[in-house]
Formats: sequence, structure tokens, C-alpha cells
Amino acid sequence: MLEVETKFRIDDPEVVKQRLVRLGASGGPTESHADTYLRHPCRDFVQTKEALRVRRVNGIASVTYKGPKLDVAAIGLKARKEIEWCLAPGDADGMQMQTLFESLGFEPVATVRKQRQTFRFEEQSPRSSFTVTVDRVDQVGTYAEIELLIDDGDSDGLAEAGEQIQRLAGELGFVHAEMRSYLSLQLQDS
Repeated sequence: MLEVETKFRIDDPEVVKQRLVRLGASGGPTESHADTYLRHPCRDFVQTKEALRVRRVNGIASVTYKGPKLDVAAIGLKARKEIEWCLAPGDADGMQMQTLFESLGFEPVATVRKQRQTFRFEEQSPRSSFTVTVDRVDQVGTYAEIELLIDDGDSDGLAEAGEQIQRLAGELGFVHAEMRSYLSLQLQDS
């Protein structure tokens, strides 16, 4: 699958949440995320535009690899292959996996901490394939992300996903997309 998303800086998350509810979305519980990004020992992920992280959501860990970004930034999108897997119950906090990565030469770059609330639309809604998150990111600010998942073999679907995201962004009053990752924003400000 390809993750197609656009993120927007927002001033008032409560206004955004109210707009989402008016459009038919329901918000889930607020989660605490701690994403520890790792540097590859032989490859510069900044140059290849990849990412590897151990994500802890309310203390429960998973690992995510994000492939190179596709060249769609000119239309205000980020699109890339994403592979995510949960860790075994014996490594619920992800420390064994992080220790394994470090033993293989990976180095922690930084941990991005955020409070995230995810909004989803009803299955029968024309917006049912969207996920919208409202994130309060430590050291970075408050953002909303609009995301669609599409089949990675669907080249025509990328443009359509971009149009759908832009329509929803307009309905939510979002104007200026932020193309940098939370990690980039955090490192820039440190």
C-alpha cells in the first residue's frame, strides 16, 4: 500500500475537531506517541528519503519502515510505501527491537513525542477512506494530517487521491501544506 498524505499547521485544534464532526467524522481516544527514528549504518536516510522508527503508542510498540518518497511534493502531497508490523507480546515496549537495531549498527536520531487523536468517517460516507489526525507535537506545534491509503500498483490513483485530499482540506479550511516531517521540523528547531 501507498500512504498518501498532506499535513497542515493549525492554530486551533478544537475548531478543526468541530469541523470534522460536522462533516460526519468520529474522533477516537487521544493517544500518546513516541517515535524513535533510527539512522542506518551504511545508508543516509536523509538522502534516500526513507525512515525507520520504533513507534510506541501508549507504551505498546511497533516498527515502521517508510520507503523513499515519490515525487509528488509539487502538488502538496507526500506518498510512499509504508510497512508496519507489531512486535511480539514479549517485546511490547519495543526495547528488545531497538536494542537489536542498535546492535546491528543503527543509531537513534531523535524521538518525536506527540498527542494524537484520529478521526474516521462512517463506512457509508463518501469520505470513508480518509483518516484525519490532529497532532500536538512536542517542540514542533499542532498539525492536522489527511491520509489515504491506495494500492501501490495504482498509478492513476495517486492523482485522484491528491484531488480528494485537497477537496477535504478545503472543506476543513486548510490552506498551506507542510511537506517536512515532524522529525525534520524537530531537528530544525533543536
